[in-house]
Amino acid sequence: LSHEQAITRIGRYSLGTANRGIIYEPDPKKGLECYVDADFAGGWAEADTDDAETVMSRTGYVIFYAGCPVYWVSKLQTEIALSTAEAEYIALSTALREVIPLMTLMQEIDSVFPLYIDKPNFFCKIFEDNQSCIKMAVAPKMTPRTKHIALKYHHFKRFVGNTIDISYVATDMQKADIFTKPLPDGAFFRLRHMLMGW
Repeated sequence: LSHEQAITRIGRYSLGTANRGIIYEPDPKKGLECYVDADFAGGWAEADTDDAETVMSRTGYVIFYAGCPVYWVSKLQTEIALSTAEAEYIALSTALREVIPLMTLMQEIDSVFPLYIDKPNFFCKIFEDNQSCIKMAVAPKMTPRTKHIALKYHHFKRFVGNTIDISYVATDMQKADIFTKPLPDGAFFRLRHMLMGW
């Protein structure tokens, strides 16, 4: 898909859905949740082998509160990941850089505004669709094969198992998948409905 075709497609989609928005239906049983995904070297194509940006992976995540999306991101990672698991781990670390301060903020305002969150602990459930990434995230220490990513992306480990729970979610239920790559129509419309309610 060329850039020109992509822009035309985005323009048509925006024009056709200009009167639509997000339908919020808060669920008090749900607290803070985050869906995280990555597309490993998704822009790579044989025609662009000279362009280093084509081998960058894309991070996508969406943070929910009470079942409603409140923050979402889709961006290229800043360095080249060497495997799918590493790209997913980098995406997880990036998402948790937003989630952890948000949890702290929610703790501070809880005395003023009633929050739908488990007490006494402020807790966030993270959904990830890559088993290797989950294994790296919950392991007490890094292995020699993954020590090169430990320096920059290891910051969240002390929260895992305490205030952050990382769970597996099947790829077809991964709500952040829509932020990482172009999807077939069926998957796009299904994920759009999960995120926006229509």
